[in-house]
Amino acid sequence: MGTFPLDLTKTRLQVQGQQFEANFKSVKYRGMLHAMRVIATEEGFGALYFGIRPALLRQASYGTLKIGCYHMFKRLTVENPEDETLLVNVICGVSAGILSSAVCTPTDVLKVRMQAQGAGFSSSGMFHSFAIIFQEEGPRGLWRGVVPTAQRAAIVAGVELPVYDFTKKQLIQRKILSDNIYTHLAASFMAGLTGAIASNPVDVIRTRLMNQKNFRRSIDEIPEVMHFKYKNSFDCLVKTIQYEGPMALYKGFIPTFVRLTPWNIIFFVTYEQLKRLPI
Repeated sequence: MGTFPLDLTKTRLQVQGQQFEANFKSVKYRGMLHAMRVIATEEGFGALYFGIRPALLRQASYGTLKIGCYHMFKRLTVENPEDETLLVNVICGVSAGILSSAVCTPTDVLKVRMQAQGAGFSSSGMFHSFAIIFQEEGPRGLWRGVVPTAQRAAIVAGVELPVYDFTKKQLIQRKILSDNIYTHLAASFMAGLTGAIASNPVDVIRTRLMNQKNFRRSIDEIPEVMHFKYKNSFDCLVKTIQYEGPMALYKGFIPTFVRLTPWNIIFFVTYEQLKRLPI
């Protein structure tokens, strides 16, 4: 809840400046703080929480499924935690990320559209908005951008979870720190930083694909400004670099980092404390 406005500003920063999207062609926001101030001033403070309901639904399902699958895959691969290797953790993290993100993509699609399009889309309500997407675009609309979503989740899970385990293990084995909250803080910070660096380019592509509509009607019936702009992830990548430069892939990096790192710290520290509770 507390970091959600950062996620919204990240989405707004990532969709602006697109040469192929008439509604998002202009560069309205100069950065994270400027975006938050403009949104709150022009649309009201509540606008910073557009898409919060599908985001909560996504996090409850995606986060639980990802962590559960990660540890299940690890135990299926290696029985003794002491025998785990970085390669095993990466493979298990990638697999868990792909599976969980693919299942939860519809909640991500709705969240992105509510965040990017504001009150005009968010006022419909979560379940009604799901119905609108399904009616206009079919089942494929709800899974719009599932490939870059799975790619991003694979990168995030394949980086964050193994980096956390690796950093924690090294700090303890080298006797720099013991297995305490300071170790968990350091490991989760590194997990958040590396996750943000590795995933931001794919996140930009994912956000742009999810925000564009894929109408089931004939293309002749659709206004020019609503035509299909990106054919797939690679097409979006090429066009973004061609017309906006390579650094466009890191639009929204600061809110991504500022949001992702505290989230990792809170999650991993809480997780470590819960593991110590008597069953």
